[in-house]
Order: sequence, then C-alpha cells, then structure tokens
Amino acid sequence: MSKWFGKIGYNSSHEEEAGVWVDSITEREYYGDVISDRWRRQNSGEVNDNINLSNTISIVADLYAYQNCKDMVYVEIRGTKWKVSDIDMSQYPRLILSIGGVWNENTSGTSE
Repeated sequence: MSKWFGKIGYNSSHEEEAGVWVDSITEREYYGDVISDRWRRQNSGEVNDNINLSNTISIVADLYAYQNCKDMVYVEIRGTKWKVSDIDMSQYPRLILSIGGVWNENTSGTSE
C-alpha cells in the first residue's frame, strides 16, 4: 500500500440571481493510502481507447469531507483529475474513494 497526498474537488451550486445557478469547485488537500492501483483501457469506438483508473484511495477525512462527500467530484492523482465514482463511509474516520475515468471539467450539467 502506497501513500497518497493530493487534492479533492468538491462541486457546489449556488444561486447567482433568481433562477440562475452557478457551479463552483472547491479544492481541499488530504492525506491517504492507495489501496489498489490499477487502470484499464475502455474501447469507446473512437481512434484511441479511453483509460480508466480502478484505484481505491483511503483518506483520513475531516468534518468537511464527511459533511460534503456527496459533492466530491474528482481526486487529483499524478497531475490528472479523476472522477470519484463511489464512496464507502463504513470505516470511520476514513473515507474509501473508488476512482473512475478522467474528470471532464465541462460536465457540470450546463449546455454551454
């Protein structure tokens, strides 16, 4: 098991004006352990295959992480932002994060 230190991004929405919601990302730094470190290729029917991580990271969670785990959207690993696909909260005070594909910052649900 290797050690990990990096950023976790939280997506929160706030109403800028009546009926206009804006997403904002908050990054926080955490320490943890890499429980599994795997990747796989996913054939997408395009020229290049997609790379997906199948990593599991155990972080020492603070109160903010527990209260806002529903808003976790990515974990930064080796300079790349990867989607948080699953969170296990059963091992207090740790959160076990399962990591998926590359996080695309433009997937906030807007049609821009």
